[in-house]
Amino acid sequence: MLIRILMAAAVLAMASPALADEPRKPGEYALTPDSLEQPGVQKGQLLGPYEFHSKIIAGTVRRYWVYVPVGYDPKTPPNLLVFQDGQRATNPNGSLRVPAVLDNLIAKGEIAPTLGVFVTPGNLSEHYPDNLGMSNPDHRAEEYDVVDDTYARMLLEELLPEVGKTYTFSDNPRRRIIGGTSSGAIAAFTVAWNRPESFGNVISIIGSYTSIAYRPAADGQPARFGGDTYPGMIRKSKIRPIRIFIQDGSNDLDNEHGNWFLANQQMVKSIEWANANAEKWNLGPAKYELKYVWGDGTHSDLHGGTLLPDILRWVAGTSEKACCAKP
Repeated sequence: MLIRILMAAAVLAMASPALADEPRKPGEYALTPDSLEQPGVQKGQLLGPYEFHSKIIAGTVRRYWVYVPVGYDPKTPPNLLVFQDGQRATNPNGSLRVPAVLDNLIAKGEIAPTLGVFVTPGNLSEHYPDNLGMSNPDHRAEEYDVVDDTYARMLLEELLPEVGKTYTFSDNPRRRIIGGTSSGAIAAFTVAWNRPESFGNVISIIGSYTSIAYRPAADGQPARFGGDTYPGMIRKSKIRPIRIFIQDGSNDLDNEHGNWFLANQQMVKSIEWANANAEKWNLGPAKYELKYVWGDGTHSDLHGGTLLPDILRWVAGTSEKACCAKP
């Protein structure tokens, strides 16, 4: 466990040798070269944003971008990566910089060509507001934090078929990844939990496995539950054949919704328990594949952004290199 907690310092030293001898402040992380534009590396096309109206989540509009890798060939369907909060995932000056990471790893042959779909949450309006920038649309919690299959249906029955009119991508769940940060992370997990036949890999960074979506029963309406119910569900449900990466920081939020670092630890412990007790409690025959890294950050995706190249090498790599190992 201590090695996992200290990984962050090792990654920082690798990325910024000049800082290696200086004390690292909690939550201080630096991107590695794999997250930065590199000379001589061809860039895939990032197309969009496009506006999309959902019928399944009625009254909402969202934006999405499509990343088309260098050398895209429709006759050879690439891997698929769907990332929530697309406005931040594609930000060239942000913490994640997913398109740059894809460019670098694909160029080095460390992951197979991958089509990226970056999607915002919905907004309750006729058109997506131009003034939102990196901020959250107003329907985010209702889509991302609720533990049901509505958001999965929107992606799989509406948005991805729309993308599929123009681009091909793999239908093999082992070659399909869904990820996000904060509430986007629990949204990604919920899609794979409900549709493991469609997504076999989950990237969860500072996931909101808390009671954000909880509403008590009132006015004849049943109670609605949130992500804090997942640890119990995981322990009492058949194991899904999914590969899961979880990251969080020890200084994450502690508020009315729950203790977020504890919630992520509960997720890990429940997944490990399910694997260890699969035969005894008839949870198999599948097993979860799990890796996790704890840092000392706050509710920030800085650490996750630092780790993202190695995360993608693990979930989609062309070799069996372990994710996020100490150098």
